[in-house]
Amino acid sequence: MPNSLRSEKEKMLAGELYNGEDPVLVADRQQAAALLHTYNSTPHDPAEYFLQLQQILGSVGPGSVIRPPFYVDYGCNIRIGRGVFLNFNCVLLDVTHITIGDQTQIGPGVQIYAADHPRDPAQRRANLENGRPVHIGANVWIGGGSILLPGVTVGDDAIIGAGSVVTRDVPRGAMVVGNPAKIRD
Repeated sequence: MPNSLRSEKEKMLAGELYNGEDPVLVADRQQAAALLHTYNSTPHDPAEYFLQLQQILGSVGPGSVIRPPFYVDYGCNIRIGRGVFLNFNCVLLDVTHITIGDQTQIGPGVQIYAADHPRDPAQRRANLENGRPVHIGANVWIGGGSILLPGVTVGDDAIIGAGSVVTRDVPRGAMVVGNPAKIRD
């Protein structure tokens, strides 16, 4: 289908340039914000939190825990496996898919960005945005305050040191640290 016939949402999910101010996308973000407001501000038991996560996220596996507050753009583009843990204050900008594998542990204040922006200033002025999926494998440990940039894949069993900025793919079982994150022996 030609790009001009696709909705802004279809373009967004495909990682193409799209208009972030499209009314459908604005409404979707507002819906996610309302659900997050309830999740982040209402103390209740873990079972109710899980039911709310099922409303916010595209999918969430059993035994997964996300400590509030946490923040998303849309929520519906996030797939979380079984037994995943996200600590307080995580931000997931999910303009396209973010997947997190089973048993992954994510520290406080981690930011995962699938959202990106064109480098051309005229395109940015025109409210154009784009995204690249982020994939995190199973049994990954991401230290607090880390940032994962658009398009990154983190292999199973990898470790990302606290405060690292991940700009490139991380191989299975590797440990990376720093800004930019580099493999540590």
